[in-house]
Amino acid sequence: MDFRLVVTDMDGTLLNSEGNIPEAFWPLLDRLRDNDVAFAPASGRQLATLQSQFGRAGEPMSYIAENGTVVVHAGDVISLTPLSPDAVHAIIDAARAADVDMGVVVCRPERAFVERNDEAFRAEASKYYFSLTEVDDLYAEVNDEVIKVAVFTFEDAETVAAPLLRQAAPEDKVVVSGKHWVDIMDQSADKGRALTTLCDAMGIPVSASVAFGDYLNDMELLQAAGTSYAMANAHPDIAAIADRSAPSNTEDGVLMVLDQMLNED
Repeated sequence: MDFRLVVTDMDGTLLNSEGNIPEAFWPLLDRLRDNDVAFAPASGRQLATLQSQFGRAGEPMSYIAENGTVVVHAGDVISLTPLSPDAVHAIIDAARAADVDMGVVVCRPERAFVERNDEAFRAEASKYYFSLTEVDDLYAEVNDEVIKVAVFTFEDAETVAAPLLRQAAPEDKVVVSGKHWVDIMDQSADKGRALTTLCDAMGIPVSASVAFGDYLNDMELLQAAGTSYAMANAHPDIAAIADRSAPSNTEDGVLMVLDQMLNED
């Protein structure tokens, strides 16, 4: 298989059951580079979080962060997709007024903001937002640089929170990014468009990309990639549209597939 770029989701895909990058990833990254294959994570996670996780990479990395609203290549931000301030205000209002217990994270490229300070919510938010600041009023942090609003619920995100948030932001993209998370972005933003932007910057065709994912926010990424893999633990809708299946993240499925692909070449 001829491929030049590997793009993988993080949670439920590359990360293991403990939420860590498998130790065997690092020598595999070296092998990819030795074969002139680039690697980029594509995640709903914050850019600062991804940069921290891949601190061992040893050279400038490419990143698709915040579900495609931030794209970085060779150390430079090459794409930002902001969300309108009016939409951000509407989402904050809806979460505050809802009977459903929800916590809101307002995301700007360099930092995320929360106004909830209870331990249970902060523990969840801190997993995904390395650069996180508590403020008295989220309204004060809304400007033209907000790229995403992430909403956490202790209930089921897909059936409970997402419908309420779609009513609050009908013109924007509302995606379920995990069992308890919903992300709201501008309608033009998704991981698939970010992949195309990254490939253009690298000077390679999108057909030369391989992508791995497991959840609904990976839909456009897998549809755009030259070859797509759904993890064995993937949401049924993701499994249905992927070209192929990979073993689950708990079995280091991404690493298993890439090792086989490198051996074939």
